[in-house]
Amino acid sequence: MSALLLLFVCLALGVLVARFARPPAGIVPAINWWVINVALPALVLQLIPRVAFDARLWFPIAAMVLVFGGAWLLFGLLGPRLGWSRQRIGALILVCGLGNTSFMGYPLIQAMHGQAGLALAVVADQLGAFPILASAGIVVASIYSGRTPRAATIARRIATFPAFIALVVGIVVGVAGGWPVWMNNVFAPIGATLTPLALFSVGLQFKFRLGERQLGALILGLGWKLLLAPLLCLALGMTAGIGGLVLTVGVLQAAMAPMISAAILADEYELEPALANAVLGAGIVLSLLTVPLLDVWLRS
Repeated sequence: MSALLLLFVCLALGVLVARFARPPAGIVPAINWWVINVALPALVLQLIPRVAFDARLWFPIAAMVLVFGGAWLLFGLLGPRLGWSRQRIGALILVCGLGNTSFMGYPLIQAMHGQAGLALAVVADQLGAFPILASAGIVVASIYSGRTPRAATIARRIATFPAFIALVVGIVVGVAGGWPVWMNNVFAPIGATLTPLALFSVGLQFKFRLGERQLGALILGLGWKLLLAPLLCLALGMTAGIGGLVLTVGVLQAAMAPMISAAILADEYELEPALANAVLGAGIVLSLLTVPLLDVWLRS
């Protein structure tokens, strides 16, 4: 309970500071730089060597693929029939196909399932959501904005991402027997800064400005992201005989709010940024209710 309370407090602090205080210019990029380039790699280096790799770990990764692929199929087919622009279709594929599996996913899953759940959340994020963002996400953004995706750009984004490098190092270290205790004692407190800073940053960036005739698209997008997609992932896992914490974490990561980086990508490629940010803001608020409720249901 106290861990979930910490999430709400950090998120609320960010919202209040952005609304009533005068935070320094550039505070959000600075916080995000620390989270992405320092705290997240430290957390990955701490957790990945401890993960006992087994055949079931395909599921959290496959769940991320199902969420994105399903969004692409659903909105790619539905959008033209509803008279949506290509920009709107591309925006919904990105923000409703990619979940906030790090900034929101790590804190929420750690609060509900501890370090064991967090380690599985890292697998889903670093081997599932992030590679999809850096590859298929850029392909979708390029296609629906009328640009040509470049393989060299995609490969460079993946290969140079600090947490991905940390993931590779962590796997090697895990195979070699793990870090000495004193190294873990260095990584742990640095990685612990991710939760409060990530949620504070989300709060600082929170926006909800719904434009004309965007409500229907928002409802359909979040209906997929927060409800239908995780239920399909649950069905996939149960059909494949996956159970326990692997099933739970994979489904919960599939149910996370839209990814902040996906909304940024939509903005960068001019894919209806107002809708992307509205879906992001509404999804963050709703997921703070829907994800814990889904966890209670899965436990029962």
